[in-house]
Amino acid sequence: MRTGTFLIAAALVGLAIVVLTRIFFTNEYFFFAAYVVLQYIVLSTAWNILGGYTGYINFGTGAFFAIGAYSSAVLHKLPALLKTFDILIPAVPLPVMIVVGGIVSGIVGLGTGYLTLRLRGVFFAIATLALSVVVQTLIVNWDYVGGSRGIYIIRPAQAPLGGGYIQYLYTLMMALSVISVCIARWIERSRLGLGFAAIRDDELAAEAGGVPTLRLKLIATTLSGALMGMAGAPLPYYVTYLDPGSSFNLAYAVNSVAMPVIGGMTSWVGPIIGAVILGTIQQLATVTISSALNLLIVGVLLILFVIIAPNGIMGLISARQRRRAAIIEAAVQQRQAAA
Repeated sequence: MRTGTFLIAAALVGLAIVVLTRIFFTNEYFFFAAYVVLQYIVLSTAWNILGGYTGYINFGTGAFFAIGAYSSAVLHKLPALLKTFDILIPAVPLPVMIVVGGIVSGIVGLGTGYLTLRLRGVFFAIATLALSVVVQTLIVNWDYVGGSRGIYIIRPAQAPLGGGYIQYLYTLMMALSVISVCIARWIERSRLGLGFAAIRDDELAAEAGGVPTLRLKLIATTLSGALMGMAGAPLPYYVTYLDPGSSFNLAYAVNSVAMPVIGGMTSWVGPIIGAVILGTIQQLATVTISSALNLLIVGVLLILFVIIAPNGIMGLISARQRRRAAIIEAAVQQRQAAA
């Protein structure tokens, strides 16, 4: 299926799901839970662009996610700030905040990539973790966005698409999910994806063969960071109280790594499968038992998949297909030999 056709099909599927769920589901908790699952689809897909396609493990998900969230907080307060200077502007729409959050996070991703992508392996992973600590320190000491105290965000009284505001957030996150998945699929089937795969398999050989490794890695960090920032931009309106603890929650970093690993990191489908399975289990555990078990669930599933299926669910499916193809080929050869 061509990229344009896939984009149209994905958009139609996403639109159909949004319309049907908004018609048949009246309990708002469904939309709260679905929003989180869709958010993890975006985060895991974004992480996989760098971690799965190029092989660079990124522990700085929380930094990019928080940059997107606090970009929205800044834009939310901007009309009130300008009003003190007798400059009147309307409230910034949330879709604009999402775009701005993506741009800011993408720029940070580009700068981070330029400074750290000369590092490899565990050294790059440590550098991304240090980025998260630096960004968190800056935000904790930034009084304009509340610092360590946090900031309250009042949702608009009316949702632009009708219904409750959480349904509006759910719709926007569905759109982001479709966009991120389409970008990942396009990368996987393009020359860009071939370059990423060459870096993942053997970066030194790829560089010796003329692959512009640094430029491709910068593209990967920029795209990954931008999508993470876009996923974080609606967070202030979801939680209504934004503080460093909620935006730098360890669950974002852990889940964004675990979900592609469980689903499969070499395919655009893998992060979706991992996010849906793991995100749904966590939401059910939150309702029935306690949210404190979420990271325990992630840890147990990671251990199981590392032992049983190190290539994830998609790896299991691919291995089964290869075995079936080998059996069919052997049967055909036997028939030909018998004839």
